[in-house]
Amino acid sequence: MATNVSVALGEVTRPTKGLNIVLWILQILAAATFFLAGGSKVGGVAPMVEMFDKIGLGQWFRYLTGGIEVTGAILLLIPTTVVLGGALLLVTMVGAIATHLFVLGGSPVPAIILFVIVGTVTWYRWLASISEKNGRGNQ
Repeated sequence: MATNVSVALGEVTRPTKGLNIVLWILQILAAATFFLAGGSKVGGVAPMVEMFDKIGLGQWFRYLTGGIEVTGAILLLIPTTVVLGGALLLVTMVGAIATHLFVLGGSPVPAIILFVIVGTVTWYRWLASISEKNGRGNQ
């Protein structure tokens, strides 16, 4: 029995050329941002060390978060792994937003913006991958 969602997903086509260009620009900007942010965490930049001291989970969590961000940034740039990278980064941004709201204080707006950008890219790339798996391509 087909649901409205399964019917709608079955009729998805690949993004138009213009949308594809916009998605690539967003992917590159997000990847660069996460690569720099993750690199500063893994590299032990002083403000990151201090921030993770305030979080209180230990410096291992800084390395883990930085590693996830760098890995996610790389995965965002590989067409076959965009959805996986986006999913990793979305979960990371949910954690960042919650941490800013409940632990650190300060503005969660940068994390929210990154969440929206990565969420948009992930959603459209996921729909395109469904379309390709169903053999519908660009109709």
